[in-house]
Amino acid sequence: MPDFIEILKVIFLGIVEGITEWLPVSSTGHMLLVDEFIKMNVSEEFKELFFIVIQLGAILAVVMIFWQKMWPFGLTDEKKPMVKKDIFSMWFKVVVACIPGAVVTILFDDFIEEHLHTPTVIAIALIFYGIALIVIENWNKTREAKVATLADITYKTAFIIGMFQVLSIIPGTSRSGATIIGALIIGVSRVAAAEFTFFLAVPVMLGMSLLKILKIGLAFSSGELVILAVGTITAFVVSVIVIKFLMSYIKKKDFKLFGWYRIVLGALVLLYFAVA
Repeated sequence: MPDFIEILKVIFLGIVEGITEWLPVSSTGHMLLVDEFIKMNVSEEFKELFFIVIQLGAILAVVMIFWQKMWPFGLTDEKKPMVKKDIFSMWFKVVVACIPGAVVTILFDDFIEEHLHTPTVIAIALIFYGIALIVIENWNKTREAKVATLADITYKTAFIIGMFQVLSIIPGTSRSGATIIGALIIGVSRVAAAEFTFFLAVPVMLGMSLLKILKIGLAFSSGELVILAVGTITAFVVSVIVIKFLMSYIKKKDFKLFGWYRIVLGALVLLYFAVA
């Protein structure tokens, strides 16, 4: 069984995952950077699995909060079963948006993991997309959103957003950051962009977790199961808080604060590893 210190590490990593998964600041980048300083007492193979599986906690938070918008079945006022065609349509658009990322991940995931999971790459991606967020938000001050709500997103818009999501295969980019940047560029409102990002994350992250589990297997020790459970539950609780905060925040403000955060963090990472 993991000791108290190990549990504290797991809780901290779950908190980092829950905060950074939904903000456009790169959860993978933060997890890899935190791992440079907080070493878990587990095998490299299990640690890789841990970083993927605790994302399930974050996904459960999205499903719980947006259940009414995500579940396509319901009851009429007469208590008869009904199908919400608009929700089914949205899921078909999500499938279309997933295609580019799925193709690129299958082709290049092993290469990316082997060659680009480095602090320098992460720092550069943090800075570059931080600048992009600021520039795009300044540009948007003079533009009206063409797509105001989630329901207004078309199949073409969904596919273009999916093309931008491909960028997130580079560590430090941020899955939510890439999709939000793409959505803002083509005229989607902040709220609709964030909500579509949540929809898109469900199949993407579930698929990644399933593939990783199938690759590594299900033979866990009791201690490893405790680590996975604690990390996943922590990520779930923190994600609920962060998602509600983000949806409230972007109704009043833009994403520039997150852009500046990325730039400062990226610069600090470059400086630290330059002198370390």
